[in-house]
Amino acid sequence: MAFRYDEIGQRLKAFRLGSGLSADEVARSIGISRTALYRFEKGELAKIETIERLAELLDVSIPTLLGVGIEYISSAVSYFERMRQIEQTAEHIIVLAGPISFLLASERFESVLEEMLQESIPEDLPNRERALADVQKILQILRERKETYRKRRPAIVNLMSALEIERLLRNGFTGKALVPEEEYQRRRALARAEVEYFAKLVAEDPIGVQVGLVTDTLPHMGFQIFRQPDRKILSISPFRLGEHPNVRVGVAMITSAPEALALHEKSVNEMWSTALKGSAASAYLRNLLAAVDPPAKNVRRLGAG
Repeated sequence: MAFRYDEIGQRLKAFRLGSGLSADEVARSIGISRTALYRFEKGELAKIETIERLAELLDVSIPTLLGVGIEYISSAVSYFERMRQIEQTAEHIIVLAGPISFLLASERFESVLEEMLQESIPEDLPNRERALADVQKILQILRERKETYRKRRPAIVNLMSALEIERLLRNGFTGKALVPEEEYQRRRALARAEVEYFAKLVAEDPIGVQVGLVTDTLPHMGFQIFRQPDRKILSISPFRLGEHPNVRVGVAMITSAPEALALHEKSVNEMWSTALKGSAASAYLRNLLAAVDPPAKNVRRLGAG
């Protein structure tokens, strides 16, 4: 098979970022210069011995690093960096990723996201400082992804779960189970504002954006399908950015296998055929907003006392 050396370099950079090692540390560990490492990350051909040493150091298989078959990614930093790289040349994106789609989310969501991701890291987690540093890396990558989307404007089909949106309205943007009552009410208000933003977006029906509101049950694992000029790419991920985000645990997968793509495209077509769209979706969201009590200081969560 023909290798795409530029993409090997992209994967190398993604796994290097996810490892927590600096470019200097990686280069020193395998006996090359930092300049040589950067050249490899830009797509310059590396010797197989160098690739083997890099794979061992970064704890990634050689097939994954070379893009043979399925890429398995256990680091959220590496996964979001791969999404950024793939989106740079994607012409069309299909998204199934929880109640909030980051690329379409408001500026307000970006500000509350940092709070959620930080509080999702347990206080007693070993090496918590490394996990918090990863949060900052993820936020920077996400900002770069959003900037790329704004410049390129690829077409997007976004499938959203009505059940998850309702749960988001009730629970708010939280990264852990127990949040002080006053803060909980603020997070509910932020979630409500975000759903109102999406209802307005759906009603406006912007060019290149299609939103389908699914009232049936959706898969818990999110996935995306990217259509590039010469191929399609499927990503399946346990990492999520909405209510109770997860950027620590799980294994994401990226593949261009025809069978995997065909099965997921079939699922998309089935969900899209019954999804609410346009004015019907916007009306549903506004009815949902009216049905769920707005946040108030005298409103308390179930079991909160």
